[in-house]
Amino acid sequence: MRAENKFAMKLRRRNVALTVAYDGTNYSGFQWQSPPHVAVQNVLEERLAKIFGDTIELAAAGRTDAGVHAFGQVVNFFTDGTIPAEKIPIAASCVLPPDIVVRHAREADKNFSALHSAKSKIYLYRILRGAASNPLVNRFAWHIFRPLDVEAMRQALKILVGTHDFSSFKAAGGAPNMNPVREIFSAEIFGEELFGADVLTIKIHASGFLYHMARNIVALTVAVGRHRIGLDDFKKIFAARDRSLVPATAPAQGLCLQEVFY
Repeated sequence: MRAENKFAMKLRRRNVALTVAYDGTNYSGFQWQSPPHVAVQNVLEERLAKIFGDTIELAAAGRTDAGVHAFGQVVNFFTDGTIPAEKIPIAASCVLPPDIVVRHAREADKNFSALHSAKSKIYLYRILRGAASNPLVNRFAWHIFRPLDVEAMRQALKILVGTHDFSSFKAAGGAPNMNPVREIFSAEIFGEELFGADVLTIKIHASGFLYHMARNIVALTVAVGRHRIGLDDFKKIFAARDRSLVPATAPAQGLCLQEVFY
């Protein structure tokens, strides 16, 4: 939602909240961008305007990066459109491309903000294991064909649980002067089968995430799993609050915004 239009938007009769899923492969992230770049927000605002009959400006729970996916992204917007909330998902399916879906819609309180009202979020990161890739999984996972020490990765993730300064995992380019302290409620790793593929999933539930924080956590955890660094090294890098010590950011396609809590 554009800051200069916020007051006018809030004069509208309704505040509508949507839960949105999307495959981020073909988009330049979620946040609106100037053409020729196309972001998920560009498409949502343009197509939803056809349903509601007025301009749409979204606020979102998370500004996912290019190539990152979402199953539980939450957005809200103000409108004078009259379509009932329960009919919005079906109406949206008629105007949106197949890689963006409105899963749920509801009437929200006028003070609700998908961004500012959020209490915590869950991100999933999927790693495809094995020598062969899988065309049904490749768009949604980081393919690592070398063996990983899953138990060492599990121990590394446990180190992150609690309230800490996560500066070591913050990439340049995020909001300036943002407080780097976050609380991670849980960080776990488990195996699952996805379209016959052996997938390792890292699940992180936190009060909030810094720019690239989830993908940088994955990168350092994978370094432990590959035995490139030990657990003591992991602890030292975490405590150093120095992003330059962390390996290259994990690829975008493995990350998914799974759920937002209010």
